[in-house]
Amino acid sequence: MKKTIRQKIATMLTIVLTISNLVMARQSFIEPPKNAEIKIKTSAKCSMCKKRIERDLGVSKGIINSNLDLTDKVVTIKYNTKKTSPEKIKEVISKIGYDADEVIADQKSHAALPDCCQKTAEGHKD
Repeated sequence: MKKTIRQKIATMLTIVLTISNLVMARQSFIEPPKNAEIKIKTSAKCSMCKKRIERDLGVSKGIINSNLDLTDKVVTIKYNTKKTSPEKIKEVISKIGYDADEVIADQKSHAALPDCCQKTAEGHKD
């Protein structure tokens, strides 16, 4: 059976579009994750707070690493933007029992913290 010129063009166009779609799909599949960094002010008080926050963030989806500076109570977090967001990270910190910028600590979690780690506790040196 002989193909007409229109059929040949349609076949070639289909092949080109299929290859183009495959290349684009492969490109998005192998694209490395995008990482970002965020700084969040917390209500942490001591080294126990630091360990708790860093440990819990470390097992949270999308978190690459975190470091809480107790002098200014700011936690610096590196994270994968495809797996989490600043809002989700603040929710994690809140559920641990600490304030995270404008997100207030979950009251039940906060109440479960040791007395020295609660917001009303007097500051102490480790």
